[in-house]
Amino acid sequence: MSREQQAVARARKAFETGRSKCLEHRIRQLKNLQRLFTEKQKEISDAIKKDLNKSEVGTQLYETLGLEGEISLAIRKLKEWAAPRSVEKNLLTLSDTVYIKPEPLGVVLIIGAWNYPWAVTIQPLVGAIASGNAAVVKPSEVCVHTAKVMEDLLPLYIDKELYPVVTGGVSETQELLRQRFDHIFYTGNSMVGKLILEAAAKHLTPVTLELGGKSPCYIDKNCDISIACRRVAWGKYTNCGQTCIAPDYILCEPSIQDRVIKEVKKSIKEFYTDNPKTCPDYGRIINQRHFKRIMAMLEDSTIAVGGDNDESDCYIAPTVLRDVKPEAKVMQEEIFGPLLPILPVSGLDEAIKFINKGEKPLALYVFTSDNKVITRMSDETSSGGLLANDCLVHFSVSSLPFGGVGNSGMGCYHGKFSFDQLSHLRSCLIKQLKMEGVNSMRYPPHTPKKLGWARFFILKTVDLGWIGRMALLAMLAVVAAVVLQNYL
Repeated sequence: MSREQQAVARARKAFETGRSKCLEHRIRQLKNLQRLFTEKQKEISDAIKKDLNKSEVGTQLYETLGLEGEISLAIRKLKEWAAPRSVEKNLLTLSDTVYIKPEPLGVVLIIGAWNYPWAVTIQPLVGAIASGNAAVVKPSEVCVHTAKVMEDLLPLYIDKELYPVVTGGVSETQELLRQRFDHIFYTGNSMVGKLILEAAAKHLTPVTLELGGKSPCYIDKNCDISIACRRVAWGKYTNCGQTCIAPDYILCEPSIQDRVIKEVKKSIKEFYTDNPKTCPDYGRIINQRHFKRIMAMLEDSTIAVGGDNDESDCYIAPTVLRDVKPEAKVMQEEIFGPLLPILPVSGLDEAIKFINKGEKPLALYVFTSDNKVITRMSDETSSGGLLANDCLVHFSVSSLPFGGVGNSGMGCYHGKFSFDQLSHLRSCLIKQLKMEGVNSMRYPPHTPKKLGWARFFILKTVDLGWIGRMALLAMLAVVAAVVLQNYL
């Protein structure tokens, strides 16, 4: 057996012991995971510094702080999430016990991404643990140092049989995908997402695909352009633009383009000084392959701000491109880097038309003081998430489902959505062997009279309190007796 096969087999064997289903065990594992981020913050930060040049404060702010919040929420709410959920009944099932029971799926494969290696790998793991699953964790091999730290630290804090870490590159991932899982959770690009979906189909394995795309940002001329550009600059250049929900490009009217460029430039200086290369809060492109990919996008566009670069340091300065054409290279794929193209449009109508011509994005941003503009963007476009007058922050709201639509992904997670995504919501109906008279209407021979009774019992909806339900049960007993008398 390969190393990957052995990890999956051990995880399944551990799951079959039943220990992951115990709520106390789940909570204990979550608390241990929480302790990891308290006790090993330096090791985590040092590795991410080597991989992405993130500062220690930046690592906590964008990687581990959200995870600590997710874990705390899961610990606090787990008993509520895992409890049977009562549902509305019709008259035919009024005396029955009808509920939804969340159950673990089994063994989950989590394939993480390199841009926020802890946040997007461990957050699904929190959901997997909370919902009682076993999980094989595959960190991205692109973040070499972080993958090694994850491989070393996770087994020290959580059950290493239930939650093994498998490191490696493409061949190791392909070997994992040849195994049977009960769910696959992948974060990355749509090209690999299609390969994940193809591999999952062979075992009819359900998937969650957290992908990306070109998230548009429309800036209305009737808004506070200074504040809008400050927030866009933060959303775009955080993590050197390597954020799946970063604003990919700006749509605005030609009359405000120069003002937008000026304000973005001012914010770049405010955030990252006159020399972002020496600023501890400005990151680096993950490797030279991605550096070259991003630099190639500049070939047919006009640089308005930035453009400085150093291949040996994987450094690309925060850059703004003006008067960008739809056919420009920078508009053909998700940028995933610190280039901000501005496409002039005549107004809201053209902006909506342009957005709808492309694939559905993971996020859509609109900056305006006019609620009608927000309403039109909401009603006339489709995206994984929509934010008005800010960027990125919806990712931090655990009560919002985070996920894509169409080419930007399928499925969602965060908070209770993670729990439900990685659970089987089992439909349960418990009936007693009594009141058989009511059931006579469903047994042959079928008659119009029986159909009339069935229509009444199945289609009639009632909203009754406790006393009303007792009275109705008594009435049903009488009806059952009458029906039984008529049909026997």
